[in-house]
Amino acid sequence: MILTLDLGTSATKAVLWSGEGPIGIGRGAVTTRHPEPDRAEQDPADWWSSVVDSSGACRAMAGDRAWRDVEAIAFSAARETFVPVTGAGDPIGAALLWSDRRAGAGTTLAKLGWLAAHEPERLRDADWVLAPRDLMVLRMTGAVVTDPTLASRTGCYAPDGTTPGDAAAAFAHLLPPVRASTDVAGGLLADAAAALGLPAGVPVVVGAGDRACEVLGTGATPAMPMVSWGTTANVSVPIDETSSAPPTGFVVTAGALAGQVLEAGLSAAGSAVEWLGRLTGRTVVELADAAATSPPGARGVVALPWLNGARAPWWQPGARASFANLTAAHGPADLARSLWEAVADDVARCLAALGGTIDGVVAAGGGTAGALWLEILAAAAGGPVVLRRSGEAASAGACRIGAVALARPDDYPLESINPIVARVRPDEDLVARYRIRRPLADRVAETMLRLDLSEWNV
Repeated sequence: MILTLDLGTSATKAVLWSGEGPIGIGRGAVTTRHPEPDRAEQDPADWWSSVVDSSGACRAMAGDRAWRDVEAIAFSAARETFVPVTGAGDPIGAALLWSDRRAGAGTTLAKLGWLAAHEPERLRDADWVLAPRDLMVLRMTGAVVTDPTLASRTGCYAPDGTTPGDAAAAFAHLLPPVRASTDVAGGLLADAAAALGLPAGVPVVVGAGDRACEVLGTGATPAMPMVSWGTTANVSVPIDETSSAPPTGFVVTAGALAGQVLEAGLSAAGSAVEWLGRLTGRTVVELADAAATSPPGARGVVALPWLNGARAPWWQPGARASFANLTAAHGPADLARSLWEAVADDVARCLAALGGTIDGVVAAGGGTAGALWLEILAAAAGGPVVLRRSGEAASAGACRIGAVALARPDDYPLESINPIVARVRPDEDLVARYRIRRPLADRVAETMLRLDLSEWNV
């Protein structure tokens, strides 16, 4: 059995895997605070409590007997979130999330520069700057490590994600050493083992970033990119290497087992729907049901889900979210559908930027369970959406990494732990409707991007 811990922005997901798939799943919530419009912070103590809570729920589902058979723990994790910590692993202040915009574009390197200028004592008193996964590995094993998939996304390391880059020279002493995603960081310490109900000494595998894990867990290829739905959406494509600039909107990061990943991180997806739910007093499920009653095109409403700035393919941090073409006749159903369609618009734009032949996409994340999202995604992509059994593709990828670390990859093959179960084919009428609608959506987006409203933040 392999236990995977997927440290997401809003929750940690614990999954216990056998060679035939997941036998237990649990979740532990993580709260994000926004003390100012451009800030997004978390209490690092919540990361550990979410690991304990999710593991407890997973154990309850899987049963004590299976829990005792855990052979390794492996991680998937959100990237670019970090907190300064002491040598003992005690956080110094709140963590800065990947979505925090106090430093503009918001790379880890830029945020470190902001801390150096505005809160220098936090860096002066720190021994390390650690991502959530890195801090959890330290808590579990006593080892300070990161891996290339996280390092290559920070702006602090060389492009291969293995050594500190020149631009981060002032912070090089705070950066954790880089080890392979498949390395064992150490054995589970006694106090952490007691909190998780596991034997001390269980190997803790470094693991990888969520996008690299999702590529592994979906079996994505250049002809079948991975599209994930979570707090944000993402388009990711595995490649052997790139010798030229990436396509518009994409960045290149390190792969977990080999090669690289072309990835386009979109703006708010699930978080935009949750935001609308808070405004309307409806759950996400209720909004999805309502959105399905709104016709394609949401009766003319065009949404821009840029709650934290416009990310791929635009990369305009000053952009803001909006709804266009509203009338008194529109309601929550139209607003909700327009959000799903807006995310699909940006997915389609990213797929177009890739060029070449795209046979379809493989879906990952919480949105894979929603029929409306899959219908809209297939029509926007113009090809089938492949579904694997588990929507938790990042966890499946972490399982594969754990299996390699145990030198037993054949015991956890992808087609056994997460097989293909369906293909959602695009409705040709819907494809045609969206083809007509896209020029309007493009004009709205381009117009709003010319309006930098960030100066109005108060």
